[in-house]
Amino acid sequence: MFPIRAERAGRAIPWTTLAIIAANTAMFAWEVRLTWLLGPGALTTFIGAYAFVPARFFAQPFSPDQWRTVFTAMFMHAGWLHIASNMLFLWVFGAGLEDRLGHLRSLAFYLFAGVVATAAQALVAPASTVPTLGASGAIAGVLAGYLLVYPRRRVTTLIFIFFFVEVAALPAWVLIGVWLLSQVASGIGALEGAAAASGGVAYFAHLGGFVAGVVMAIPLLVADRLRTTRPGIGRASRR
Repeated sequence: MFPIRAERAGRAIPWTTLAIIAANTAMFAWEVRLTWLLGPGALTTFIGAYAFVPARFFAQPFSPDQWRTVFTAMFMHAGWLHIASNMLFLWVFGAGLEDRLGHLRSLAFYLFAGVVATAAQALVAPASTVPTLGASGAIAGVLAGYLLVYPRRRVTTLIFIFFFVEVAALPAWVLIGVWLLSQVASGIGALEGAAAASGGVAYFAHLGGFVAGVVMAIPLLVADRLRTTRPGIGRASRR
């Protein structure tokens, strides 16, 4: 299932979401440029320098260069499908969450989820020498925030059934719930198959980012509940 559009109550331009998409796109364009001009070896060197490598980080935990990779890695991608799917999910769900959070808080939300995602994957496979990169963990946090804040909003979704494609408007909780179940199942399979320390999809980064998003979204739910049960407070807070 691929989301293509979500309902939005606000009409403000989601500047933070657009800026994050632009930053990811610019980084990927640089990766492509390196490959075209200097060959695959240059890209491998670039990824080795700026992607997050758990074993290298834990060998030098106080190195500024290693801490830098925690952030640079979340703007790097391994291929066209990788970045296209990530940016699609970010646009569909990030814009709506930004309506609720505002520009600066949505940026902090995204970055914190990305950091927690990287930490989760690193703790599961601390000896791994495989570079970890991609925005998926941070975007998983965005999905979690959207799920808690807008669980019933309709998301226009492409559903692939063998050679057929159906278009359906699904509640956010259905789409994100299916995604989450697939990540949990894949994460368990990765552990059982000892794949956590090998190449492939960083499922525990996704799960770590999702948990971070849930934790950060809980205060939003509390605030919404207070506005609903005590409307006088809600009116005063909006002056």
